Amino acid sequence: MVIVCHGFTGSKEGGGKAIAMGEELAVRGYSTLLFDFAGCGESEGNWQDLTLSGQVEDLSVMVQWGRNKGYDHIILNGRSFGGSTAISYAAEDGSIAGVCTWAAVARLEKLFFRYLQDRPEGPGDDLVDMTGTEGTLKIKRAFFEDLGRHNLLSSAAAISPQRLLIVHGTADESVPAEDARLLFSAANEPKELKLIPGADHRFSEHTIDAWKAFFSWLEENGQP
Repeated sequence: MVIVCHGFTGSKEGGGKAIAMGEELAVRGYSTLLFDFAGCGESEGNWQDLTLSGQVEDLSVMVQWGRNKGYDHIILNGRSFGGSTAISYAAEDGSIAGVCTWAAVARLEKLFFRYLQDRPEGPGDDLVDMTGTEGTLKIKRAFFEDLGRHNLLSSAAAISPQRLLIVHGTADESVPAEDARLLFSAANEPKELKLIPGADHRFSEHTIDAWKAFFSWLEENGQP
């Protein structure tokens, strides 16, 4: 079974692309589990309470659900912050069969701490504005405090001997391809790095290329 971890502010459907990928995986003999992290999509909770540690806990529940259903060969597929979540979880669970990330964040502080600039903490000032292409969202300072508890490069190294595939676009405007190279350098074998020329953070025009990289990796490493 493939468990798919959506990106930051995303949802399990992935705009329909995650559902379509699940249908393609079914042809290849894999079940697919799509879910919303707490506070996202149809899940209960408040998005402002989101933390990486919380998402790792959510993922652990999904993995256990899969195992309870009889799946003993589980692959994690995570995009962006969901990829970081998958790496963090797999570093602690040696029975995961493999991890494939798309545009995963390696340097958490570099990406997120810019939102704290010129925002000294004051009484009652618990929410931080995160302004991006989709507008302004507010998230609790606990999110930033929790990031300091995670080292993605150390986690990537700890995935071995389970296999790791890192997929990233060379034109990623949100998470530079350097993050992929850092994760790949930190990881131990077996590992693969697939850089997709011209692909942006969402793989907007390169979804099929990302799928092909993932499917080929599954086939090369054998199915259960």
